[in-house]
Amino acid sequence: MSEPDNSRTGTSPGEAATEADAWRSDERQTSRGLSRRGWTVLLSVLVAAAFLAIGMFVRVPYVALGPGPTFDTLATTAKGPVVKIDGTDTYKTGGELRLTTVSLSDDVRLLDGLGMWISGRYALAPRELYFPPGSTEQQVEKQNAQMFQASQSSAEVAALSYLDYPTKVVTQQVIKGGPSSQVLRAGDELVAVDGMKVSSTQDVHKALEDTRPNETIPVSFRRDGVLTQGKTITLGSAGDERKQGFMGLLLTDQAKVDFDIDISLSDIGGPSAGLMFATAIVDRLTPGELTGGEHVAGTGEISEDGEVVPIGGIEFKLIAAKEDGARTFLVPKANCAEAVSTAPEGLRLVRVGTLADAVGALKKIAAGEQPPTCSAG
Repeated sequence: MSEPDNSRTGTSPGEAATEADAWRSDERQTSRGLSRRGWTVLLSVLVAAAFLAIGMFVRVPYVALGPGPTFDTLATTAKGPVVKIDGTDTYKTGGELRLTTVSLSDDVRLLDGLGMWISGRYALAPRELYFPPGSTEQQVEKQNAQMFQASQSSAEVAALSYLDYPTKVVTQQVIKGGPSSQVLRAGDELVAVDGMKVSSTQDVHKALEDTRPNETIPVSFRRDGVLTQGKTITLGSAGDERKQGFMGLLLTDQAKVDFDIDISLSDIGGPSAGLMFATAIVDRLTPGELTGGEHVAGTGEISEDGEVVPIGGIEFKLIAAKEDGARTFLVPKANCAEAVSTAPEGLRLVRVGTLADAVGALKKIAAGEQPPTCSAG
């Protein structure tokens, strides 16, 4: 009898016997329980499931930042205009002036965070940068709401000052036990300080330039419409490098007008909507369409004297603006280099340093002219 031909399978008779023995061994082990191979597979599945559970349920100490919603400050909602002005003539507007926001997700799980980071649409940042240790989420939200409210007030003053309306100085806070605590209250309007009439906080600073601690100065103020004159305050020391006397007040400028401006947007925090509120107020109080019908977005904190302050998260705001149809974006000049490097294609970046810059640029756009734009340098 001839020998079996194993050349077709590539195994020798000994190897074939070994494989058969291993198969029979595995079969016997399976009848008693899992084989070694089965245990390996099961263990791998359990480890993968454990990692998946950790990724889905374990929270990481980071927040996710990404494009947030945008809001047209010229729009009218079910509750009325976003920027409502009562008591004076207003004018028809057109186009859009969109404020932009950054979304912040605090409940970031390991797997979600990894996916966000890979997408390139979001960035992860240490949670403590946005929720300082010792502060509750409610406290942080309250602080953001206060900053948003302050941005509205600054926008009103900046816009009305740009339009040459008069302003007044109001005491926002009086330090308890401070130099002015026996004379002034929060809400008082300062009329004169040390013999100098004041209509802005800068006027107050100027009036105090040549004073010194322990010097007594006269003040005039208006409370509930009643003017009080001849009261005196003994100045204190600020406790820093300033040599001039210290009144112990937190002051704010307010527009001195006989009409009301009400800005109604909810669930937004932070100060960076100021520029777009200010431009919307200017648009509503002046003839013609400031945008020329263009869809314009932008961002920037604004001071009461109209300076546009740089902000964070510009790259996410540019994405949100482009996705919501904006063709032009008002960029604080200090954010220009970052904006140029991250802007979506087709979005014109207009450089602004003040409210006057922003209004001037919008007028150029409406006239078909080229406004000042951002450059990488």
